[in-house]
Amino acid sequence: MAGDKNKNRTTVEIYGQRYVIAGTEPSSHIHLVADKVDLKMREIQSHNRFLDSKQLAVLTAVNTMSEYLKIKEELKKLQQRIGKEES
Repeated sequence: MAGDKNKNRTTVEIYGQRYVIAGTEPSSHIHLVADKVDLKMREIQSHNRFLDSKQLAVLTAVNTMSEYLKIKEELKKLQQRIGKEES
């Protein structure tokens, strides 16, 4: 495929597992994301040592999405406030 030529392949380790991530983002960005995911998984695991990897991955995804949606809503409010101030 022509689109595959623009993709970088980066090997990362998350929670003791190696993954090859393909994408257009720089390798440094992929490593940063992987490090953040690994830290979040370890943080959640420290509160409940009985979670298996699958449960831990799902809880990490849920926590991350929750944080993302809160930040997105805050951004929307700030953009609305800025728009009102410019009027």
